Order: sequence, then structure tokens, then C-alpha cells
Amino acid sequence: MQIKNILSKAMQLFGIKSNRTKNITKHVFLSSIYKGGHIVCSFLLVPLTIDFLDTENYGVWLTLSSFIAWFSFFDIGLGNGLRNKFAEAKATNNLDFAKGYVSTAYYSIGSICVVFFLLSMLIGYWVDWTKIFNTSIEMKEQLQLLMPVVFGCFSLQLVLKLITSVYVGDQNHSINGKISFLSAALSLFIVWILTLTAHSSLLLFGIIFSALPIVILLFLNIYAFTGKYKVYTPDFAFWKKIYFKDIFGLGFSFFVIQISVLVLFSTDNFIITQLFGPEEVVPYNIAYKYVGISNMIFTILLTPYWSSITEAYAKGELDWIRKAMKNLMKFMVGILLIIIVLVLCSPWAYAIWLGDKVIIPFGLTLSMALFFAISMIYTPFNFFLNGVGKIRLHMIIFLVAAVINIPLSIFLVKATDWGINGVILATSICIFPNLILFPIQYYKLINMNAKGIWNK
Repeated sequence: MQIKNILSKAMQLFGIKSNRTKNITKHVFLSSIYKGGHIVCSFLLVPLTIDFLDTENYGVWLTLSSFIAWFSFFDIGLGNGLRNKFAEAKATNNLDFAKGYVSTAYYSIGSICVVFFLLSMLIGYWVDWTKIFNTSIEMKEQLQLLMPVVFGCFSLQLVLKLITSVYVGDQNHSINGKISFLSAALSLFIVWILTLTAHSSLLLFGIIFSALPIVILLFLNIYAFTGKYKVYTPDFAFWKKIYFKDIFGLGFSFFVIQISVLVLFSTDNFIITQLFGPEEVVPYNIAYKYVGISNMIFTILLTPYWSSITEAYAKGELDWIRKAMKNLMKFMVGILLIIIVLVLCSPWAYAIWLGDKVIIPFGLTLSMALFFAISMIYTPFNFFLNGVGKIRLHMIIFLVAAVINIPLSIFLVKATDWGINGVILATSICIFPNLILFPIQYYKLINMNAKGIWNK
């Protein structure tokens, strides 16, 4: 109750009157708390994990996690399609459509994940994972046992994670932050226990960290569908082709974007592992995590706006969207200043955080800062386009960038002496066109004069 009073007084002080804006403010506040806790736990987790696994095994786990993330495209964009369509159905009070979208998404992705898991078991039996992750032959037995567990948990997670699309589509924007915080806090506690009671084991570590999100998401699904969202509980009788077309029509573009983004942002670990060895993945990921504090903060501010923009656009409330985008531009300038501070403070921050466990070159931090600065500048426009579902151009841009990224990364590594900096610089080059094209599309749409590709 005290927190609600503080929030209410703060909103009055800043003249916040719109219910939608009040809801955004509330969830930004809650997300700040969750993300702050997540950041603290994540940073404490790195040195503990290195102590438990050693640098090579930690590098293997980071690469393995990125590798598994590539398969998140198996939801074929239905998660984001559900998010937008559920928000639209709620905004227009069409409860049957809302339940139909939820039921269709759950049963469709559930079927896909069963097929995916069976295929992964069949193919994985013949794969030598030590070659995939460029590690020693001694790791073969652990990896052969671990990979089926990881794939199985990942398949379940794809289905269970749909509940977050329901929450976010209903303007409960802080739910992902809450889940991330709980996962990070439990992970930190478990790794601390492991360092005290168990011998180093990638297998044990991988099983625990794969199963943990499943437990949290399963509890959330049970809680939601026996409580607030009971009326939307998945029912196979509500699976209909028309619902699938609605969420898949929009979801397919999100699907292509998801694959493209995965290639852009998740292949870096794999490229570094193959060209430099798994040990070099560690400094790269530490620099990414450190400078990525800026992205975490910006995401806290941005995330509530996606579904709120969907609702406002469906109701034709363009003035609210214009005001919201002006606020996001101000936030973006503040985030760029935070990136500069992070870079300047990085030598001291790394020393306090990691001691002499891992050395992070200043050039790597600088390259990472350039990447995040470019991302921050176009992200508000990206969220607007996602919210209104006008993402055809978005899809094409990211698809082209994904095709270019891997060969460009390899070229910059081999043709220059930039080392692993070349990998992140290649990604920065690939996303640079977004700085020009996304704002142009936003201004065309908000001024109601978008035509052709700009209006798709």
C-alpha cells in the first residue's frame, strides 16, 4: 500500500493523468526493481560460475546457451503474434477471439515442440558435440547426456513462455522482469550452494539451469489459468484456422525477424569459439553484459510501450503515441550518456567485479559501446513498428543484415588485426541502416501518409 501511495504522489507531481500512462509508469517502476535485482544477481553470478566451472567450461556453457537460443524460432513468431492480437482483442472487448488466440497459440506451439524434441533426439544421437563446441574429447560424455536435457527443457519453455505474451498483451508489462529476477536470484543461490557442496560439473550445472525456468513458468501458468486468466485457459475446442491465420499472418513476419536477430546477435559466441576457442567467449560476454546494463535500463523504460502502442493505435489515439515517442527520445539521450559513463569507468568496474580472473581489453568495451549506442538510437522506432504490426520493411532489413553478418564477421577477423572486436563491429555495420529507415517509416505512419512497403 505504501508503494502505491508513493507512485500515486509521483504521478500527480509529474502531471500523469492518462490511465494508460499511469499503468506504464507503474510497470516501469516495478520493472526497475526487478531488473535492478536481476543485474545485481547476474553480476555476482559470473565470478561464482567461473570458480565452479573454470573458464573453458563456462565458455562452453555460454556458447551452448547461444546455440540453443537459435532454435527459439520454432515458435514461428506465434508468441509475438499472440501478444499483439490478444492486446487488440482485449482493446475491442472481443473475449472469444482472445481465448481463441491463446488456445490456438498454445496447441500449435505445443505440437511443433513435440516434433522439434523428437528430431533433436534423433539428430543429436549422431552428433559429436565436442566438435560443435570446439572443446576437448573428455567433455564428450557430459555433452551427450546434457544435450537431450537442454533440448527437452527448451521445448517445454517455448510452450510455457506463452503466458508472458498473455500478461504483456493485457498491459502487465513487468512480468518478464519478475521472471528474470526470480531466475537470476535462484540461480545465484544454487551456484553458491554448488561451490560449497559439489565438484565442478558442466552436466550438473546445465541440468539445473535448464530446468529452473521450467519450474518458474509452470507455476506462473497454473497461477494465471486458475486465477485472473481462467476464462482464457487453453481449450482445444477453440483452436481454429482463422485464429491461426491471424496470429501467424503477423507472427510470420516476427518469425523471420526472430531468425534474423538470432543470426545477428547469437552467432557471435559460435564464431568466436570456432575462430579463437571457447575461452575468448568469456571476455566477449562479460563486456556485453557490462555495457548491456544500458540496454537493460532502456528495456525497462521501453517494454511497456509496445502493447500500449498496440492498444492506442487500435483506438486511433495518435496524439498519445506522439507524446509517448517524444518521451522515448528523451530516454534514449539519457541512455547514450550512461553508455559513455560505463566506458569511462570500465577499467575500475572490471577490477572490482572480476579481479584478475579475466582481462577485458578496453578496445572490446569500446566496440561493444558502439554497438549498443546504435541499437539504442533506433530501438524506440523499432518498438513502435512492432506495436502497430507494420513490420514488413523491418523484416527485410534484418533478413539482409543476418545474411551479411557471418561472412562480414569472418572477413573482419581474418583481414584485420581487430581480433574479436571485428565480430561485434560487423554486427554494428549490419544494423546501421536501421538508424535511417525506422524513423522514416515511423513519421510516415504517424502522419497517415505511409504507402506501399512503408504501410505493411
